Amino acid sequence: MLAVRLDAETEKQLEDLARETGRSKSYYVKQALSEFLADRSDYLQALAILERNEPRTPIAQVRKELGLEG
Repeated sequence: MLAVRLDAETEKQLEDLARETGRSKSYYVKQALSEFLADRSDYLQALAILERNEPRTPIAQVRKELGLEG
């Protein structure tokens, strides 16, 4: 079990959303946390790849090679 304290404005927004959609506040908190954790994992994975200092191809070159210019 986890308890989270929210500032008054965030709490009101969450309550309004839950009331308007018929879903629980917990549902939205779980959704937000799940998305954050997935994004954070992606970020850390990308950072680890960048830190390997492997050769990179500029996006402009990739677009050109794929015929996506213009």
